[in-house]
Amino acid sequence: MAKAEDVKVKPRSKRAKRILEKREPKLVEEVKTALLLHGNKTSQITKDVLTDIHKLKFREALKLSRKNDDMRPFEPGGETHLEHLARKADCGMFVLDSHSKKRPHNLILGRFFDYRLYDLLELGVEYYRGIREFAAAAASVQAGNKPCFAFVGEQFESDPDFRLAKTMLLDLFRGRLVENINLKGVDHVIFVAALDKKLLFRPYAIRFKKSGTKVPKVELAEMGPVLDLALRRTRPAGPELEQEAMKRAVTFKKKEKNVSRDNLEGKVGRMYVPRQEVDTMPLRKMKGLKRERQETAAAAKADKKQKSEGAPTVAE
Repeated sequence: MAKAEDVKVKPRSKRAKRILEKREPKLVEEVKTALLLHGNKTSQITKDVLTDIHKLKFREALKLSRKNDDMRPFEPGGETHLEHLARKADCGMFVLDSHSKKRPHNLILGRFFDYRLYDLLELGVEYYRGIREFAAAAASVQAGNKPCFAFVGEQFESDPDFRLAKTMLLDLFRGRLVENINLKGVDHVIFVAALDKKLLFRPYAIRFKKSGTKVPKVELAEMGPVLDLALRRTRPAGPELEQEAMKRAVTFKKKEKNVSRDNLEGKVGRMYVPRQEVDTMPLRKMKGLKRERQETAAAAKADKKQKSEGAPTVAE
């Protein structure tokens, strides 16, 4: 029996058709919308962390306020309700907070592929200072601007768990894909350092000062949230799901009409120019060569000649 998610829905209106087309796979994927939600038991620290993540993500996050009892992504079958919410809200990743004696102040980050759980990363909050403590610096950062990233530590290249954490944080905070960035839009940087089995998460506001040259002087001001995160459990993507997610659609370049390639001349094109009537083309002429002036001058010359021929001669 087919699942409800597998049944193909036919749109009944143009608006529904546009929504379904927007959810279809694309060659260049858009930014992942993050689903922020609470587990069965939470702490005030993890709630505040989700609030700060929602502020950093701006319009690219959906925060739910209700607690969810049946969300245990690391356990078999515990991701069913999570995948249902991701499909319903059209979200590509999630952040789930929880709190227990075994794993206090817990955060679970995960990504979806085709609304199926792809990979997981579990972090523990050991130290936290919120954005509200850095109100002056945070106010200078415009919501929705793309951040710069700085990852410090060789573990991000050698350790698979830290590599997963790096890609997860990049997907969470990278923002929308753009071709050009205005210098005034570069207003904050996210600094992440690897220390033993911890991640030091430090966002800074960028301030440009006058330096007397074209290149401004750059100053950094801590803006929060300041987090010390302990690396706990990870679950990378399965080989079959990873292979399916890494597939790229075959694209064919659009054929150019009337263009061929030559070994000597390279790109050769053929141009089709319509026939032009040169005789009737209105060309710009000198003032003295215009037809009207020539005709007037010829008529005046003929009149003068006629008068001279008709004049009587005087006898000597």
